[in-house]
Amino acid sequence: MPGANLITGSCLCGKRRYAFKGPPSHVGYCHCSMCRRATGGPFTVLVRTEGSSVHWNTPPALYRSSPIAVRGFCPDCGSPLFLQYDDDPRLRFTAGTLDWPEGLAPTDHYGVESRLPWDDSGPSLPAEETKERF
Repeated sequence: MPGANLITGSCLCGKRRYAFKGPPSHVGYCHCSMCRRATGGPFTVLVRTEGSSVHWNTPPALYRSSPIAVRGFCPDCGSPLFLQYDDDPRLRFTAGTLDWPEGLAPTDHYGVESRLPWDDSGPSLPAEETKERF
């Protein structure tokens, strides 16, 4: 997949590499408790792109994490790679798996009802509560 604006990334062990043409359609923080548990961090930063534009060297494994979404991960090293909502062709990659995440700054916060009180990331960015409840 040649060309400028190519965004690449991988899992920790490198067995699941991906590439897609940028720029992404959205970059944002997610503080929801599901993303926190899935990534093991106080929040995650998700980088959204069209699923049809993603090329994998080896496809990831999938885990149904809720009634409305699946998460892609590496079955060898366990790295969380992406979130995909049902009936939505877009993938939301975890920014920590990108080879060069430096140029992709989050523009907003989601799931702020679960935001940890000591988190001071992006204090002036727009914030929204989680819409889905289970």
